[in-house]
Amino acid sequence: MKNIFTHRIAQEIDKENIIELMAASIEINMSAFLSSSEIVAAKETMGVDQSLISDKSYFLVETELNNKTVLVGCGGWGKRRTLYGGDHTLGRDDSLSDPKTDPARIRAMYTHPDWGRKGIGTLLLELGEAAARDAGFKTIELGSTVPGEPLYLARGYREIERYTTIAANGEKNVVIKMIKDLVQTDLI
Repeated sequence: MKNIFTHRIAQEIDKENIIELMAASIEINMSAFLSSSEIVAAKETMGVDQSLISDKSYFLVETELNNKTVLVGCGGWGKRRTLYGGDHTLGRDDSLSDPKTDPARIRAMYTHPDWGRKGIGTLLLELGEAAARDAGFKTIELGSTVPGEPLYLARGYREIERYTTIAANGEKNVVIKMIKDLVQTDLI
């Protein structure tokens, strides 16, 4: 039987479940790409961003399993200048972006490891892109991890910059800045 996925906007009450999903996603999904010490380094820039929940721009994807609603993915879009990171990430810029001149941001995308490769990431991207387009943005950017890069490339994002930071444990943390045009051209 195929799972049916529903989505909704995250609320403050969902924060604990979001944190649990993020932790599982980071530990397990990234392990195919990064060493355990590189995962520790990545955690310095990953986590819950309260502004996404407050701005009502963070989506939860759920399904029913054994008559219980289960959180299987989360992600959203940002209308703020911060490219990536959680509340604890250094160097944040939470000022609002101007849709006329600035890109929107795809932010904090996570899929529960038990639910990978089922279209959840694609659904979250489509939701974020549509909401950003509806808010008047013409382009959208994201800061990808190495494990996230294949999805974003498949969904039409292109790399514009790749840079490395050094984490507190001395490991490298690669961020891939990617962009996508949101303007739809209608064929007549």
